[in-house]
Amino acid sequence: MKSKYSNQKEKINIEEIKEAAEEIKKGNLVLFPTETVYGIGANALNEEAVKKIFKAKGRAGDNPLIVHVSSIEMLEKIVSNISNIEKRLIEKFWPGPLTIIFNRKSEKIIPNAVTANLNTVGIRMPSNEVARKLIESSEVPIAAPSANISGKPSGTNVEDILEELQDKVSYILDGGFSDIGLESTVIQVVEDKINILRPGKITKEQLEEVTKNVQVDSHVLHMVKESEKVASPGMKYRHYAPNTKCIMVYSKNEQKMIDKINEITKEEEANGKKILILGKKQHLDSYISNKKWSIGSSKAEIAKNIFTLLRKVDNQGVDLVIIEGVGQEGLGLAITNRLIRACEYNYINL
Repeated sequence: MKSKYSNQKEKINIEEIKEAAEEIKKGNLVLFPTETVYGIGANALNEEAVKKIFKAKGRAGDNPLIVHVSSIEMLEKIVSNISNIEKRLIEKFWPGPLTIIFNRKSEKIIPNAVTANLNTVGIRMPSNEVARKLIESSEVPIAAPSANISGKPSGTNVEDILEELQDKVSYILDGGFSDIGLESTVIQVVEDKINILRPGKITKEQLEEVTKNVQVDSHVLHMVKESEKVASPGMKYRHYAPNTKCIMVYSKNEQKMIDKINEITKEEEANGKKILILGKKQHLDSYISNKKWSIGSSKAEIAKNIFTLLRKVDNQGVDLVIIEGVGQEGLGLAITNRLIRACEYNYINL
């Protein structure tokens, strides 16, 4: 199938968004921007349409999808109840990059293909205007995981994902680069406690402004067992990873971290290996490798850049990518979570 393309970068074209919405209504797939990453979406109420997402991505069926809504009224039609803490979270962070795991009303409304047979469903209201107008025009909630082949880095701009997905969707809405570059924070409220299942732009510290009772799920930084069920995407399977072997190195002592990265580089190059270093802009001159890329100077820049950079490393003819880690405070927890998975848990914390 030849995908229809719409440029929404400079100015929103509502007529073309309405055309894309018609494809959603027909049960087809649409690639669209959000403030986090791009999504590949289908009518969340249409099980056959949702199954097309799994086929297009090569995604495992036990990996639940996030549902995107454009209004509280749309939310209330698909969830069974909203607690007081959830209402406060919605008031503070929606529209925005926060996904909340709710109890769904019925499998007759949100099908099992969306929830991986769980009785819960992850829902968020995107702040990206193109995304919200697409949902409004479709008049249905849209189930949409990140736009990429499963296991690969998520798409933060259309150019990165065009080749792998353009023949698998009916319509492409190009909104330029994603503002954030990391998928949404996913949380679940249980007995008035907020459990962070996947960290993102909305940090633990921000959530603690709603209630001090916030914890980070153990799977955020540790591998999920094959037999375990997960309530959130991005927890279980190989994710965000290029084909090239990657290792992450971090220390609170920056010089110690730089020295360790140079030590690994020297050892590997002595064995004939080609090395690429992804490091902070301010540290690049300290690295001995001839091939080194800046991931940015701040955590916000790193979050925005990292997926695009990870997508490029496989074309560099290197044997190993060494990635400079960041501290886990604030947005650093989300960056660390993504990089640990990109490195397939191959990391050194000094």
